[in-house]
Amino acid sequence: QVQLAESGGRLVQAGDSLRLSCAASGRTFSAYTMGWFRQAPGKEREFVAAISWNGGKTLYADSVKGRFTISRDNAENAQYLQMNSLKPEDTGVYYCAVRFPGHELPSTPDVYHYWGQGTQVTVSS
Repeated sequence: QVQLAESGGRLVQAGDSLRLSCAASGRTFSAYTMGWFRQAPGKEREFVAAISWNGGKTLYADSVKGRFTISRDNAENAQYLQMNSLKPEDTGVYYCAVRFPGHELPSTPDVYHYWGQGTQVTVSS
């Protein structure tokens, strides 16, 4: 049974940093693209970042470029999202997702195959 479990979300203040983790189980995802999405109340799920199977390529939403860094550890079957200089508009539920093949970096949530349950990030002003 494939499971993705996010962790690390919490309430922080604007300007703070936070690191999200996503642990995968049930399958080895070393050949998959890994990504992060978020959803704010009343809004659609939006792309945040993605990383290719070997970490050689990354893609970021313009809104987080220069502040967020996606990484992965294939030995641990995990991915991470380091978030710096957080803003109130970064508030939302953050989801990790994976898809195959692992060399493409799509920003459309519909093409990702597996999803976690999400972790809440709240940034107060």
